[in-house]
Amino acid sequence: MFGIFKKSKIVRSSDNLDNTKTKWFKGQKVKIKSGTSNTRSNYKNNLRDKNPTWFREIPLPVPNVEKKQMLISSRDGLSKVAILEGPTLVQYYTSENNKKSKVGNIYLGKVKNILPGMEAAFVSFGDEKNGVLYVADIEGSHKNSKIEHLLKQDQEILVQVVKDAMGEKGARLTGQISLPGRYLVLIPNSNTKGISRRLADKERERLDRIIKKIKPENFGIIVRTAAEGVSEASLKTDIDKLVDEWRDVSNYKSGDAPKLIHQEPDVAIKVVREHLNSTFKKVLIDKKNQFEEIVEYVKFTSPEITNIVEHYNDELQLFERYHIEDQIKKALDRKVWLPSGGHLIIDRTEALTVIDVNTGKFVGKNSLEETVYENNLEAAEEIARQLRLRDIGGIIVIDFIDMESLKKQQNLLNKFKQELAKDKTRTQVFEISRLGLVEMTRKNVAAGLIESFSEECTHCNGRGLIINDIFTNKSLEEGLLDSEAVVE
Repeated sequence: MFGIFKKSKIVRSSDNLDNTKTKWFKGQKVKIKSGTSNTRSNYKNNLRDKNPTWFREIPLPVPNVEKKQMLISSRDGLSKVAILEGPTLVQYYTSENNKKSKVGNIYLGKVKNILPGMEAAFVSFGDEKNGVLYVADIEGSHKNSKIEHLLKQDQEILVQVVKDAMGEKGARLTGQISLPGRYLVLIPNSNTKGISRRLADKERERLDRIIKKIKPENFGIIVRTAAEGVSEASLKTDIDKLVDEWRDVSNYKSGDAPKLIHQEPDVAIKVVREHLNSTFKKVLIDKKNQFEEIVEYVKFTSPEITNIVEHYNDELQLFERYHIEDQIKKALDRKVWLPSGGHLIIDRTEALTVIDVNTGKFVGKNSLEETVYENNLEAAEEIARQLRLRDIGGIIVIDFIDMESLKKQQNLLNKFKQELAKDKTRTQVFEISRLGLVEMTRKNVAAGLIESFSEECTHCNGRGLIINDIFTNKSLEEGLLDSEAVVE
């Protein structure tokens, strides 16, 4: 049956249609036109397209937001920071969560157990649960390094928390220390040099030239998106400050493990460091001494935007004026309403988060296809906001309403990626699956908003269900069940 293909000629397309050669290929005479790409490389490229392990999301430029504000409120020793886009709350931080979170802190730890089969070690660093340190995260490790050759039991080692303990899992640690600054990240004992891919090519080239001039020896540098348009002098100031921090960290005394060596700053300074840039229109701070502290920090790191930092002094509380608490309460609900009447259902599991999109009360005007498309576009914008506000991480599966038009599916995916470009946390979005699902990941670092403001129910153990007891006392009274088990 397949013999008919043996005599057929294989002709591959090329720009030059006249220049062809006849060659023997696997027992056949084959005409090959000049300019043909290698068959094997094409086969590999096809495999890469189909295999998700080759996937690498290219970050989109951050969209412009017209009115972006930061509110910092302090009451009873508790600092709270809200980031608004227009009147809408998109991110929320509290010092209460900051105290619970150990991400970024540097400790002198002690190795407790080494597991060659897992290529990992458990390290005591002062938390209730020992942290996990993988061989790839040990300073000086290579591709084929064995953890038992790098670490010994009871050895002291400098580690940094990169992911908080969650559930039954301990904190994730790394021996490759990094110190974040306003515009860049300093990596001691490294030759790493990287520049944010969100920046334009010309800006990346400019920053690359500057970093080559000012990079200190034996230090790696990663330039952040916030460095866009920043002068050489400001970058040098940031580097000098981080080098001084590293000198303080590396001056630890051995024999004291486990011990905290370096702690991340207060939540207000931390959020200003990570988020504040020229896209913000205003920063309002209601506590006088905190206002003065932040003004000093901004003057030192970003003097060009000092004028946007203002002291809020009014009888009406800052968060009350901007309805922050009302928006937080809505963010804790399972159901989220969309402007046109549709809604989202957000459910968390230990492994992933599932988001279901529904039309709800939205009936549209023209056609079902148009109604579904408009509802999905609204949902894409709201989902991106909810991921940031709730700080949802890990695997996320979104069930948009099915659309037949491939063009509209692609437009929806592009819209979703554009909204996610506002998120500083790293995300990856995959194409719509055959079941109509969008699969994505978002870097999981610390507990989300719901985990921070809730406790597991002691009656249902977090399931949200109370299972009825089918064998009640009433059954015994009515003689439906024997009071004693019969043993034969």
